[in-house]
Amino acid sequence: MPSNVNPTVRRRRLGQELRRLRELKGMTAEEVAERLLVSQSKISRLENGRRSISQRDVRDLCGVYEVEDHRIVDSLMQMAKDSRQQGWWHAFGDIPYSVYIGLETDAESLRVYEPQVVPGLLQTRSYAEALINGALPEAPQTDIDKRVSVRARRQDRITTQEGPLRLWAVVDEAALRRMVGGRQVMIEQLEQLVELSHLPHVTIQVLPFDMGAHPGINGQYAILEFPDTADSSVVYIEGVTSDLYLEKANDVQRYSVMYEHLRAQALNVEQTRHYIADIAKTYAQLSTD
Repeated sequence: MPSNVNPTVRRRRLGQELRRLRELKGMTAEEVAERLLVSQSKISRLENGRRSISQRDVRDLCGVYEVEDHRIVDSLMQMAKDSRQQGWWHAFGDIPYSVYIGLETDAESLRVYEPQVVPGLLQTRSYAEALINGALPEAPQTDIDKRVSVRARRQDRITTQEGPLRLWAVVDEAALRRMVGGRQVMIEQLEQLVELSHLPHVTIQVLPFDMGAHPGINGQYAILEFPDTADSSVVYIEGVTSDLYLEKANDVQRYSVMYEHLRAQALNVEQTRHYIADIAKTYAQLSTD
């Protein structure tokens, strides 16, 4: 597929446009569903971009909304066609968080708070493999290898020299103290964190234990922002069986304010590098005892 076609983003944009047309018509999702003899949940899924949309769906919806401009209909039909193409991640088979990967692939910036583990985009291969093995003890090795490979491919966003992702990560001290994969794996992981922190588009801050209670105490989340103003920012919260995507402006604003407080309470960049290096030294001392 063309590199500039991201099916996840196409679905979001198409869904936003269909929602706009519905609201201009003054109809509720329930009313549209009744007209098309489908469930209200289908209309909602089409509008939030979580479900693939066919050209027939677009045609039917444009009919309900009485869209008479053929150029608009043709444009929406093309977006529907593009949204059904496959992103690079589909080559790895069924990935449970494929919607997030699609968003991350097209994002301009990512702000993430991780309380338990090193953020995926900053993980070494050995750390990622040990982490996934621990999180999915009953998964076959083929699934583990697939997830590790996908994680490694995602990291192209911060290692590329052309339009890299602007990454800001606040990491709780617990993520650095939790021994994943053994001492040597942790030493290599911490050294990589320090190395990556020198990239101009990567900012890493550690939130030490002695900071006490803080706005991120309830758990991990990420805020994705996109280069096209037509694409609203998204708050992503990872779950065990399903993930949560928040796109309402009030929700995004609330999490953004929380993130500003986290950044203010965390160590600055230089302090963070020294802090991580000191923790790495403790692992090295343990390995020689």
